[in-house]
Amino acid sequence: MYHPDEDKTTFITERANFCYQVMSFGLKNSGATYQRLMDKVFHQQIGKNMEVYVDDMVIKTTSIGSHIVTFSKCSAK
Repeated sequence: MYHPDEDKTTFITERANFCYQVMSFGLKNSGATYQRLMDKVFHQQIGKNMEVYVDDMVIKTTSIGSHIVTFSKCSAK
């Protein structure tokens, strides 16, 4: 999250005031921002052996061996 915008996410509890330091899915445009990031990070796999939609990722392969290789590549990012 952009540091100067943290104060805009402040919420109050009985014990103290808090603000987000990382992006929460409840914030406006956070879903679209996350989707753009995933599209950039996994652009080589999306449409071939991976699909990303909001907070779900699916790796698709035809064999266990290729699934392990593909999963290793995706998780290394």
